[in-house]
Order: sequence, then structure tokens, then C-alpha cells
Amino acid sequence: MQIWKTSALALAATVGVTTLASAQEREQIRIVGSSTVYPFASYVVEEFGATTNFPTPVIESTGSGGGLRLFCEGVGVGTPDITNASRRMKVSEFDRCQENGVTDITEVLIGADGIVLAQSDENDELALTREQIMLAVAAEVPQDGELVENPYDNWNQIDASLPDREIEILGPPTTSGTRDAFEELVLEASAEGLGYPAEYTDIRADGAYVDSGENDNLIVQRIQQNTDALGIFGYSFLVENSDSLDAATVDGVEPSTETISEEAYPVARSLWFYIKEAHEGTIPGIDEYVSLFMDPIMIGEDGLLVEEGLIPLPAEQAAEWRERVENRVNLQRSDLEG
Repeated sequence: MQIWKTSALALAATVGVTTLASAQEREQIRIVGSSTVYPFASYVVEEFGATTNFPTPVIESTGSGGGLRLFCEGVGVGTPDITNASRRMKVSEFDRCQENGVTDITEVLIGADGIVLAQSDENDELALTREQIMLAVAAEVPQDGELVENPYDNWNQIDASLPDREIEILGPPTTSGTRDAFEELVLEASAEGLGYPAEYTDIRADGAYVDSGENDNLIVQRIQQNTDALGIFGYSFLVENSDSLDAATVDGVEPSTETISEEAYPVARSLWFYIKEAHEGTIPGIDEYVSLFMDPIMIGEDGLLVEEGLIPLPAEQAAEWRERVENRVNLQRSDLEG
């Protein structure tokens, strides 16, 4: 088995070298990945196209999982150079990259973001706990020591203090890093206290939770039109639509730049992108694009992306990550374990 695996890796590396030669036919950087990181990366893409002599990169919002899948397919013109992610790469994804010849990867941490549950501002203010959110979205709920199909149709059935409104939550699909983070930070964090098995993350599929795709702007539009519904998406989209949307507090904390940065808001996560080092020097402009993205003018405490809703890293941590990226420190499997 080990001999086979070694041979497979060698073959993947050989194929990668061969296909990389054809990558010279592509002059534009290709970026895929997270819908949450997309607005920030798009801003950098436009600045890069406007202020350098390189072509404006092509960027697609495919979701974190979808972007990493494309990124890890191999090396060459048919694969992306960079993928954005609203969660860290999984060990299984790293292994798939390695098996397909994507052996040298630079990991980049750019900042943080909160996951909000937002509603139309025509509603009264809404205060939720993570436990209440879990009981609203979980496929099953504990009753008399066992799990039964979720019976809750209205919020006030979960808690009498909540409004008499139908439970309708528009959220991200399984390919989304926002979905991964929501499951970890809300469902897994609440499971034990409510009597669920550890790491329970099954979301109901009876219509109360609506898989609404990777386009967060569509979720925003739908909850603006449907005042009963709640939407799950990144804090930056709330900032962009603050004239028509309000966010629920979670465990008594309102999402804001300060509460997310200070880790007081319980549903906050880190934002990343990953660089395929084998494409640098072949696809023009990758190094320059990365340098612009990492510049304090973009992601510093007073950076342009902060105005767009990015929560910046503390100055010392930001400097450490700039140094790692400048030196193209290779991502190791051990970095992702534990």
C-alpha cells in the first residue's frame, strides 16, 4: 500500500509538471472559493486590475468546500491559483491536494468575520441563545432521553419569550465554510448542554431550514422581502445592508467589529486564502496580488477592507502572518491537526 501511494504521488507530481507548462497559456489569475471572502477578495481584484499592469484576475464564488475541491484537483492551467475560505483547510482536503500533486501550499490568514442571524428591520429586536438556535435548526431534538424528529414550527414553541413567528431560516449549503463554522460554533457548542450526542450537527430538511446557495446577496434580498424569515451569512453583508436589516443578539452579545475582534461574539470565525506555489512565476501577477492583499492598506487596522466589514487581526498577529506569507512557509499537515 505504501509503495502504491508513493508511486501515485510521484505520478501526480509528474503530471503536475507537464500540465504546468501549459499554464503559461493563461495570463489571468484564477481565484475561487468562499462567498464570505468574495467581497473582500473582489475589492482587491479590482484594485489590482486598476493599479498594476497585470490583467484583472477572474474570481468565482464557489463556496469554501467547492473552492478547495477545485484547488486540490492538481497543478496546471485548468486549476485555480488561489482559493478563498471562511474556515481553515481540513486535513482530508490537504491530503487530497498532496495526492494530486499540489504539494506546496501557502496558507494566509487575513482577518475575522462573524456569522449573523439577520432579519428585516421591520421586526422587533430579537435575542437568541445558541441553544435556542440549535433547537430551531436541528433535525432532531432530545425528549425523554432520546432524539425525536424536530417538532418545532414556531419560535415561541421553543421558548415562550420568543416571537410567535414561523421558523424559516435561509442558510448556506453544505459546501459553504459559513455552514461548517455555523455547525461547529452553534450546534457542536450547544450539543452537550442540551443532551445531544457530542458533535451533533444534523440540520433539519423539512423546510424550516432552507439551503439557499452560495450567494449571500440572494439571502439578503429574500429576508428583506419576507419579514418572518431569518438569514445566516457573514457580518460584512450585514454592514452593507444595515439600512434594512438587523441582527439578532446571540447569548446576549450583538455582532460588531469590536465584539468579533475581541472574541466576545460567540459565532465568529477566521478568514483565509490558499496559494498554489507551483503556479507562481508561471501565472503572471500572483506574487504581486498576494502582496497587495496582505498590505496594511488593505487588511491593517485602518485598511480599506475594514471599511468593507473585515475584522482585522491584532497588529502583532498580522505582522507574523505577513512574514509567513512573504517567506512562503509551506503548509504542513500537522498545522491542521488537533
